[in-house]
This record gives sequence, C-alpha cells and structure tokens, in this order.
Amino acid sequence: MPGVVDTNILLYAANADTPEHEYAAAFLNEAGRSPDQWYLTDGICYEFLRVATHAKVFPQPLEWREALDFLTPLLESARFHVIVAGAEHWTVLQDVLSDLTYPAGNLFFDVRTATLMREHGIKRIYTTDTDFLQFGEIEVVNPLKD
Repeated sequence: MPGVVDTNILLYAANADTPEHEYAAAFLNEAGRSPDQWYLTDGICYEFLRVATHAKVFPQPLEWREALDFLTPLLESARFHVIVAGAEHWTVLQDVLSDLTYPAGNLFFDVRTATLMREHGIKRIYTTDTDFLQFGEIEVVNPLKD
C-alpha cells in the first residue's frame, strides 16, 4: 500500500554502510516497480540533501551532486510524486496542531509532513521515526522490520 517515504528511509538506502541499507534499498526498488503512486514532500527531499551532505550528521557525506543523483530517479519516476503545500495548507495546519498535546521545536518538521499528508488525503508514511505515532490519522509503517 503506497504512502509517503520519509527521509530516514532515503538516507538508509543511500548509505551502504548502515545495517538498514539492504532493506531500505530493496523497499525503494520495490516501490519504484510497483503500480502504486508513492509520495515525497519537498521538505523530505531537502532534508535528505541536508543530512546526506553534512559531515557532522552523515558518517560519509555525499557530495551534493551524488545526493541529488540519488534522488533524481525518484523525482523523475511516474511512481513518485512530490507533494507541496496548497491553498488550504495553513488551515489544515491549525487542525493538525489542535490534535496534538504539545507541538513544539523539532516536531514541526514532522508536523509539516503530517499537514501535507492530510491536505493531500494520504494516510500512510513509511518511516523509522516514531514521532509520527503522535498523529492519530496517520498509519506509521516501518518497512525495515521483518
């Protein structure tokens, strides 16, 4: 079942040195071959570029061209669509925030993803980030678990 692919899955797939690499790469390859529509957000793409090229975050950072080259097949695939904020985004944001106990700080990146998902009617995210469990309307799936 399709959904949003989160940054951490992209990072594991791009980093052959992580134990999660094989599973993440296989997941992305399978998604790309499926007949389903998959999603990224512009923020997820930029976060991938930020982390993948950051020497203090990514153990062996990629050059910006390598990082962009990793994303390009997804961005050019008919199977992946980048969702962006629409005219109702800020109204939807208020609804998402009102459903949370204490939205603050770093959670706002996930809030943005959750808001985009609600705005576009997408209910599932593939991630290892348990912060998404705070969003009751989102089904959180870790594709790296057996």
